Amino acid sequence: MSSRKSKSNNLIHAEYLSQVQRILRERFCHQSPHSNLFGVQVQYKHLIELLKRTAIHGESNSVLIIGPRGSGKTMLINHALKELMEVEEVSENVLQVHLNGLLQINDKIALKEITRQLNLENVVGDKVFGSFAENLSFLLEALKRGDRSSSCPVIFILDEFDLFAHHKNQTLLYNLFDISQSAQTPLAVIGLTCRLDILELLEKRVKSRFSHRQIHLMNSFGFPQYLKIFKEQLSLPAEFPDKIFTEKWNENVQCLTEDRSVREVLQKHFNVSKNLRSLHMLLMLALNRVTTSHPFVTAADLMEANQLCSMDSKANIVHGLSVLEICLIIAMKHLNDIYEEEPFNFQMVYNEFQKFVQRKAHSVYNFEKPVVMKAFEHLQQLELIRPMERTSVNTQREYQLMKLLLDNTQIMNALQKYPNCPTDVRQWATSSLSWL
Repeated sequence: MSSRKSKSNNLIHAEYLSQVQRILRERFCHQSPHSNLFGVQVQYKHLIELLKRTAIHGESNSVLIIGPRGSGKTMLINHALKELMEVEEVSENVLQVHLNGLLQINDKIALKEITRQLNLENVVGDKVFGSFAENLSFLLEALKRGDRSSSCPVIFILDEFDLFAHHKNQTLLYNLFDISQSAQTPLAVIGLTCRLDILELLEKRVKSRFSHRQIHLMNSFGFPQYLKIFKEQLSLPAEFPDKIFTEKWNENVQCLTEDRSVREVLQKHFNVSKNLRSLHMLLMLALNRVTTSHPFVTAADLMEANQLCSMDSKANIVHGLSVLEICLIIAMKHLNDIYEEEPFNFQMVYNEFQKFVQRKAHSVYNFEKPVVMKAFEHLQQLELIRPMERTSVNTQREYQLMKLLLDNTQIMNALQKYPNCPTDVRQWATSSLSWL
């Protein structure tokens, strides 16, 4: 009977843990509008006022939200839109169009996406338009209901805004800003970008139609605030089904916040990057270690997660290379030392390798030149080396100039951990240029 009871307890425990995983993963992976905003209250107030002026009073606006990756640009706009849509008169009337510069790579694709998101495919049908402007103004005209005050306000959110500036003639931007300047459909254009020089990319005619409003996000909080964010992000909400489990979990999070080793890990992480995306990555890796037998996040989990986060991916690739490929990288390292980071070609690397083989013939097998060439090409595929210029038809592969994308410390650290590395090869890597 007791074994059956413990089994049912384990099942309940497992169910709660899977719910914890789901809630926290959703919080870490998605820019949820339900999570709290940190240190951007002033910018948020500015943005929400701007959106309300468009949605409620029919006033057209344009604004750029500028900040480094992971600074919370998307979260800011999601929060503002969520609050806006909670206003009854707005939710039934306002339309949103979300475009991304990585997906809508030209104006034709962008226009199709605008038509789809405004649900106007049937209205457009087989109509042929003379120009982009004509097509866009037709779409917005179709949304009108009489006078300007009763027209449907449209909010355009352009993610990766700088990529739209590379479209031919910047037609999309020109027309959106033009409509936002003129007394047509109420329109709000919100651009999200991480480039500070974004205005320099805009053509004169586009720049003159832009309102020049900019909202900057710069992660201005300090370490105490960062600790508070860590605690809030890892804590369970009050509405979690099991109150006792919630209390235990949140007590454990509080203990973690006060733990010295955890603070050291977070301080290191904070010094490297203040953005919340990297904190979420750290917490996600720690959360992955939570199981029924290990139901709470510990300081050891966070320390291991930090090691995984700070791991050098290029050095990890070196661990999986063959001895021949390691030898070629060492040859490149020596060439970099001799010629002071000047580019090299395969023939130079091969000659360097041959010198080493002749000196240490007993420890390294002398491979045929085509085999060495194959190993060299494999290094290029792994992006450990890259060509200096585009491959032309006339250039022989042996003489194409290359650059090594690893520095000396990365090579030496990788060799320390390389399994069964021949002693001669290790000595060759550490040797100075005196043997040349």
